[in-house]
Amino acid sequence: MSIRLKPKKNEIDSNNIFWTTMSDLMLGLSIIFITLFVLAVTGFSRQNMEVQKKQMEMSKELVKKLNESNIKADVDKMTGDVRISDLDLFEVNSYTLSPRGKAYLGKLVPIYINTIYSKKEIADNIQNIVIQGYTDSQMYAGLKSKDAQFMKNMELSLNRANAVANYMFLTKFDKKYDSKLMTSLTVEGRSFNDPILVNGKEDFAKSRRVELRLKLKKWDIMEALGHAIKNDK
Repeated sequence: MSIRLKPKKNEIDSNNIFWTTMSDLMLGLSIIFITLFVLAVTGFSRQNMEVQKKQMEMSKELVKKLNESNIKADVDKMTGDVRISDLDLFEVNSYTLSPRGKAYLGKLVPIYINTIYSKKEIADNIQNIVIQGYTDSQMYAGLKSKDAQFMKNMELSLNRANAVANYMFLTKFDKKYDSKLMTSLTVEGRSFNDPILVNGKEDFAKSRRVELRLKLKKWDIMEALGHAIKNDK
């Protein structure tokens, strides 16, 4: 004959607390995941579409303002990315801004900075403003290996991007955006990567360029999950 002992009251209470806590936790997580799923299907895509729409509107305004100031620049009307020929900025094989280049940036940069940061929907979603320098793939005399040619062009493209970045802060854009620019500005040298092709062949003149590229934040479900869990604690 076996005797079954009756559980003590504190053991019962402890078990009830454990399962109640686990149930609350699972319920909370379920609510979070269901909410995120709905947002992923609806809210996230709508948020990104709204930002992209504002980006296109900003790009059109940028083109308009540059045209009104008689500033020649190749602007992507979808993204607002600006492509500038090296001849507008530098002497051949040099990364020192020419007087013409300084005058050009002195007109272009204030319009660019003031336009993108004056749009709250854009300014709040800027991840980086990337200045990228590019060269063509023509070879330097005396350098025989492709690796050496690549790194020589990398040095030139990076120095050119740096020269543009340095001079940006000397232009007369609205200085209330100064701290925003410092936290978002990034410089890259791209060597002879991404050449500009015309009829299947590299256009050397167009490949030598500096680009101002605007990278905006993208809403994604993992980022939102992190915020949701943090706020649920």
